[in-house]
Amino acid sequence: MPIALIILAAGQGSRMNSDLPKVLHPLGGAPLLAHAMDAGAALMPEKTVVVAGHGYEAVAKAAKAHDPEAVVVRQAEQLGTSHAVAQAREALAGFEGDAVVLYGDTPFIRPETLEAMLAARASHPVVFLGFEAADPKRYGRFITEGSALERIVEYKDASEAERAITLCNSGVMAADAQTMFRLIEQVGNDNASGEYYLPDLVALARAEGLSSGFVTCDEAETLGINTRAELAGAEALLQAAKRSEALENGVTLVAPETVFFAHDTYVGGDTVIEPNVVFGPGVTVENGAKIRAFSHLEGCHVARGGVIGPYARLRPGAELAEDVRIGNFVEVKNAQLAEGVKVNHLSYIGDAAIGEQTNVGAGTITCNYDGVFKHRTEIGARAFIGSNTMLVAPVKVGDEAMTASGSVITSDVEAGALAVARAKQAVKPGLARRMFEKLKAAKARKAKEQE
Repeated sequence: MPIALIILAAGQGSRMNSDLPKVLHPLGGAPLLAHAMDAGAALMPEKTVVVAGHGYEAVAKAAKAHDPEAVVVRQAEQLGTSHAVAQAREALAGFEGDAVVLYGDTPFIRPETLEAMLAARASHPVVFLGFEAADPKRYGRFITEGSALERIVEYKDASEAERAITLCNSGVMAADAQTMFRLIEQVGNDNASGEYYLPDLVALARAEGLSSGFVTCDEAETLGINTRAELAGAEALLQAAKRSEALENGVTLVAPETVFFAHDTYVGGDTVIEPNVVFGPGVTVENGAKIRAFSHLEGCHVARGGVIGPYARLRPGAELAEDVRIGNFVEVKNAQLAEGVKVNHLSYIGDAAIGEQTNVGAGTITCNYDGVFKHRTEIGARAFIGSNTMLVAPVKVGDEAMTASGSVITSDVEAGALAVARAKQAVKPGLARRMFEKLKAAKARKAKEQE
């Protein structure tokens, strides 16, 4: 059966104390909204509708960046969850299938849980997701009878007996789309908050002779983010899960608590990650690599046998083939390094291609930016770039060529050639001593004048 996702992302999130819409705060390097979209994407939805309100333009941009096929609709006023879902009606006009409602600030719902909800739809037109709460707080409570969900009562409207129930409402639901929108038309706001509640669908369905069911999950899956403290707690949970996953997959973490992963980091088995390494989004590390301490990787690929760091930075577009060595205080950006390349010390390689087995000496810089445009540097195979070489792009250095230390290379160097581009050294006997004596005398005079 076709699936449609409706992701509610309209709230302001005032408790975050931020100008940034709540659903755009990052978790594991990706907006909270992206995590919710990824969970639903596992269901292979035919349509995805994001309901945005506060910061509409920014939320719409982020949703489209993550899924260009997503439809973003505006909820001009936030009048409750039922009202929010109703905003998706036009985008899903004529849709025949199940609708799954998710929340943009709830990042940990597992695809397996959503699949269980869709399986329960075989028995019930409407299905809600619940959880046993350690501290029920102000969650809505499930009133059940066997496997049936009789109604959901909001905390503000609940009796003392109902508040004692620990089976709580996550807000996530699945239903036949047409049935859901028909029931939403009947939802009123005669409650303590004056809002249009999505959980009212349970009682409305029952009034039509339709049953509602429920599925339960671990409370951690339903964690919603409302404050900076909760965001920090969610980040800690995510990192703990990522570290555990890496260890189980055969990755050595020398000091696991100091390694930070992004939501999409992939690290192959038999890779060793030393302390204080940070992975930004978009990193793939193949088997048998070594990421040394205090390195930062983002948007890059490291092939087998690569050694990165310590204190290295790989930026987006860095593509490293097998057995590449990137050493301390080296930065690589938008560059392709072939097998066996070594850049071991204090260098910047940006907008470049380097051939196999080439050695790049300490202090080398590819001067790629003229203030307006970026330009590329191409270095062939088995070349030797002398220490402190400035490669002023666009420029090419051929196979097995060499640059002398301290050279500023502004023209192409043919294969096998040696390029020397530095001023002739001049030596002035005794001049250093005379200059120092003059400067010291001037300093002494200035100190005397200030007495």
